[in-house]
Amino acid sequence: MLLKLDLYQTVAVAVLVFGLGSIIRKKFQFFEKYCIPAPVIGGILFAILTLILNNSGLMTIETDTIMKDVFMTLFFTSVGYTASLKLLKKGGLQVIIFVLIATLLVVFQDALGILLANTFQIDPLLGLCVGSISMIGGHGTAGSFGLLLEEMGITGATTFSMAAATFGLIMGGFIGGPVAKRRIQKHHLHSQVSSDIAAIDTFTEEKINEKPTTEQFLKAFSMLFVAAGIGTIISALIQKTGVTFPSYIGAMLAAALLRNLSDIAQKNNVMVDIIEILGNVSLTLFLSMALMSLKLWELAQLAVPMMIMLFAQTILIILFSYFVTFNFMGRDYEAAVMASATCGFGMGATPNAIANMQAITNQYGPAPKAFFIVPLVGSLFIDFINGSILTLLINLLY
Repeated sequence: MLLKLDLYQTVAVAVLVFGLGSIIRKKFQFFEKYCIPAPVIGGILFAILTLILNNSGLMTIETDTIMKDVFMTLFFTSVGYTASLKLLKKGGLQVIIFVLIATLLVVFQDALGILLANTFQIDPLLGLCVGSISMIGGHGTAGSFGLLLEEMGITGATTFSMAAATFGLIMGGFIGGPVAKRRIQKHHLHSQVSSDIAAIDTFTEEKINEKPTTEQFLKAFSMLFVAAGIGTIISALIQKTGVTFPSYIGAMLAAALLRNLSDIAQKNNVMVDIIEILGNVSLTLFLSMALMSLKLWELAQLAVPMMIMLFAQTILIILFSYFVTFNFMGRDYEAAVMASATCGFGMGATPNAIANMQAITNQYGPAPKAFFIVPLVGSLFIDFINGSILTLLINLLY
């Protein structure tokens, strides 16, 4: 029996899936501790249900993909609006160094994924699924690039990427603390500041501090769709070159252009806070729908290679954080805290990085530079860089 959900039914089920995930997340501390998003929890449970129904021959559930693509584009458009060169410049040399470190990590993760894929004689594009697509990219990038690879004929790419991203979220939370503690204890490091300045935010002038109005929400919503509309033109022009890339790239580039033109004009008319809210809502619904549509039965033949590849990525991130991040970020207490953060966003998401840093600073003292640099790079710049590198690699490998 085939059950086809239309556009409205798919969104309705996605909302219910998110609600279920939220309830479970609140009831079980494990999910809170390791920053597992509610749509991931609910979506995986729904995917397991579809696996049982499919394997038993009772029912196959098919969801509509239109709104999933819309929400995906809106989320990455919101990411584009955060890519401010003004903020990068204001952050100073250490921000630029951390951006370069994160970029190097993207390259290492993809190189390792491709190498192991060739070792197991599977498509190297699947190697990217256990590379920066799922590791530093997290569930959002995993869902979008997974869809792209499946359109290119790589069966199971979305399921492969989403499973790897879930593993990364959990493992990134496990390893961050031990990496930082080892450096702190070995070098007898300690915090250099008092607890009353444990966090800093020098960019509040970019934010909307008053209660948002309907007009402001409408403006932010309009800005997302204006950038998405311009993005279709950019995407069409890029496609004429024969380059393969995710559908959202054009919209993200358009949003980044509009943001930086606003910065140059010195007019803070980009509704950063509201755009972030709308982007997060879009990401939540996109993830719910993406995980709902996972075909877990496609993982059966790839289970062993995938686990070996994931543990190899874990070893890579431990060594990279311990030696590269710590040494290049100054070999001090702040660098040790940033090493723990690298484990977090390098294998999952920026919230993981923040959770890792909080665990360290609660025990050893404040690290204001780390709390400034990591969210700036992890939330604003790395998705942009990762998407660009992945697009290049996909075109080289395809």
